[in-house]
Amino acid sequence: MSNIDQISKERAKELFGSLEIENFEVGTSKGLQRIHKYLFVNLYDFAGIIRVKDISKGGFRFASCLYLEESLKKIDEMPESTFEQIIAKYVEMNIAHPFMEGNGRSMRIWLDLMLKKNLKQCVDWIKIDKSDYLNAMQRSPVKDLEIRELLRTALTDKINDREVFMKGVEQSYYYEEEDFYK
Repeated sequence: MSNIDQISKERAKELFGSLEIENFEVGTSKGLQRIHKYLFVNLYDFAGIIRVKDISKGGFRFASCLYLEESLKKIDEMPESTFEQIIAKYVEMNIAHPFMEGNGRSMRIWLDLMLKKNLKQCVDWIKIDKSDYLNAMQRSPVKDLEIRELLRTALTDKINDREVFMKGVEQSYYYEEEDFYK
């Protein structure tokens, strides 16, 4: 794990029970920017800043930077009162991929904040296998049923449980590590 990942993971862990997390706008691109900035401040000069370059990963091109601002406004307007709506919003934000780096780690916290606020639940990330999650996310732009059902099976009402949060941060960073043994 890189030094950047170690530092940002510690920052993510500091979020639990902090006043900072209580002040993030839930379910908005502005709130996601605040999460990203918190995790990566002093690590990336673009912490919390919407990208101005096009990016791709594994042959998938994320939203063009030319239309990113408009896309984020539309995502902000998406409803988030049901589990299905929240996951649809999460998938759309993943397609937008607003930052040069650190999107997944930031968006998983963003997702949990939406679930916590609107449904009094969060994802117990430790229950979700890395390859199942990554494969479902890769297919989610076509159809979000797979990621939705995978996340549904891991929902918990332990929204204030420090251990669930800390293990979730560990799992979130594990998802980002390269697999050398496939």
